Amino acid sequence: MSDAMSDRTNAGGIFVGGLLLGAAAGAVAGLLFAPKAGRETRELLRQSADALPELAEDLSATVQIQAERLSDSALRNWDNTLLRLREAIEAGIEASRQVEPPTQPPLPFAPLPEAQPGRDASLPPV
Repeated sequence: MSDAMSDRTNAGGIFVGGLLLGAAAGAVAGLLFAPKAGRETRELLRQSADALPELAEDLSATVQIQAERLSDSALRNWDNTLLRLREAIEAGIEASRQVEPPTQPPLPFAPLPEAQPGRDASLPPV
């Protein structure tokens, strides 16, 4: 899942929200400019006002659905990132196992004598 997917999901939510808001604004503007009697216009405005809670509920549900989709997308992206990280770590471990260990340079001093049975190796030879 990419950022383009989340951008499309976000754009879809914005579009739906704008569509609902535009429909409400258009309905109010149409009622205000319609050539009807005052009583009829007031009745239409009352009906429109009664419909606003339902419109707000629909908009809220749409926003909630979009937020859930975005959250699901973020979780999928996180899971994919963790999977790729694990694979990279495993590949690094495997590559380090295939590399030969570096050779040690010769020591600038003589190594300590090997311990002999019955003799303390920390004492200098006699």
